[in-house]
Amino acid sequence: MTEKELAIKSINYRKNILKYIYTAKAGHTGGSLSCLDILNVLYNHVLRVSPQDFTSPNRDRYIQSKGHTVEALYVVLADKGFFPESDLETLCKYKSHYIGHPTRTVHGVEQNTGALGHGLPLSVGTALAGKMDDRDYRVFTLLGDGELPEGSNWEAALTAAHYKLDNLCAIIDHNKLQISGRTSEVCNTDPIDAKFESFGWVVKHVDGHDIKALMEVFDSLPFEKDKPSLVIAHTIKGKGVSYMEDVLKWHHGVPSADEYGRAVKELDDALAVAYIE
Repeated sequence: MTEKELAIKSINYRKNILKYIYTAKAGHTGGSLSCLDILNVLYNHVLRVSPQDFTSPNRDRYIQSKGHTVEALYVVLADKGFFPESDLETLCKYKSHYIGHPTRTVHGVEQNTGALGHGLPLSVGTALAGKMDDRDYRVFTLLGDGELPEGSNWEAALTAAHYKLDNLCAIIDHNKLQISGRTSEVCNTDPIDAKFESFGWVVKHVDGHDIKALMEVFDSLPFEKDKPSLVIAHTIKGKGVSYMEDVLKWHHGVPSADEYGRAVKELDDALAVAYIE
């Protein structure tokens, strides 16, 4: 898939995220929009996984540690054919499998997540199993910068380096906002890169909304033999909708009818430009 095709897909994904959150009257809007381009590139350019081979022991694994932004994952999995997109009309409704965090009742979801700090440890165990079984699959996990203070992340980071898990790539959706404020004010974890490097990881920074840059950084994996890789993706919470961008209230805000209409108009305008470019 070309860079242009991926860029167009990102805009359509954003429209779908907003549609289903607006319909459900629930969801984590800002973080889903910030991590969307990362998921787009992973599923449409990087991951060796499909609905047909999801039970294959050789498939690549993706674990979404920041499980609360599941709406982004749902729309991508639906687009890839893991389930009918119409299923998302039941988002957050009674007895629906499509709830506010990923569960393995949804085809395409590797692990139940939501309690922050769990995704990286699960991914380390999965990557270690791959090494022990002499498999060539890779493991990717997406963390929020607001979950980094969880101690389990640092135990996992130490373990990943100790076991030389170069089949593991962690990605941080570094939008610098969490539910209660700026990450730098709630619990500052900077410098993130130096901390992971001191644990034995190789770290690269990337613009988390630059499709070409994301493709290039993932194509260069592993960054170094026998070392786990970390991608710090600099993103904007609420990316793609002007009045949501870098605004704390959209962590789990649901747009009103007027706000939803404005957002769709902005994305439609962006889509028109993307087709021309």
